[in-house]
Amino acid sequence: MNNNRIKFGIIGKNISYSFSRKYFLEKFKKMGFNNYQYYNFDIPEIEEFPFLLYHKEDEFKGLNVTIPYKEAIIKYLDEVDAEAEKIGAVNTIKVTDDNQLIGYNTDVYGFQKSIEPLLKSHHKKALILGTGGASKAIAYVFNKLNIAYKFVSRNENENMFSYKMLDAAILDEYLIIVNCTPVGTHPNIEDAPAIPYQYLSEKHLLYDLIYNPSETKFLQEGKKQGASIKNGLEMLELQAEKSWEIWNS
Repeated sequence: MNNNRIKFGIIGKNISYSFSRKYFLEKFKKMGFNNYQYYNFDIPEIEEFPFLLYHKEDEFKGLNVTIPYKEAIIKYLDEVDAEAEKIGAVNTIKVTDDNQLIGYNTDVYGFQKSIEPLLKSHHKKALILGTGGASKAIAYVFNKLNIAYKFVSRNENENMFSYKMLDAAILDEYLIIVNCTPVGTHPNIEDAPAIPYQYLSEKHLLYDLIYNPSETKFLQEGKKQGASIKNGLEMLELQAEKSWEIWNS
């Protein structure tokens, strides 16, 4: 490790709840890196990003990126890894020894490793709730796994369902549902994506990228109908470890 580079952080908006800072500070402590620091860079606009590093590049080793800047961050980077470029979203930035910013996507690794053990032979089609940067990584994984998918948004088009369109026939066909929206995150724990939960069954798998609360209303409603459920904590842990690997490679 370059001893001068002791700073890390996460870039996002309204991220006081962020998992990453606590996770990495605990990791640094366990590893004996007592001078390492990890910051929450809570910025209202992505245009503020260049000022975070201004005259401080030599101190930084790596950054994470979260909602809503995984796509918008790309224009500020010197280089983007081939996989992240295909996805169109970056959630990990490595600061090289010559202060180049290189973007990667570790959401793909985290999601794939955490969902694969839950997949059954009937899980052939998925609904992806939301269309932001995280949803692009989820779609990329489903492509890799040969699982057909449709996005669900407030607006419909030929490649997308609207929430209003969802009915018994669609839910009978699409047996994986992944929530990539922030709906249901603490403190708004009574909120849930507007899908017709009454049409869910024990064949369904519901995956929520949210980890706080550990069981969102979305997951609770699925569980009531007998569906398998999974929150986003393991995905976050896996992608954090992959980020650490990238920063130190």
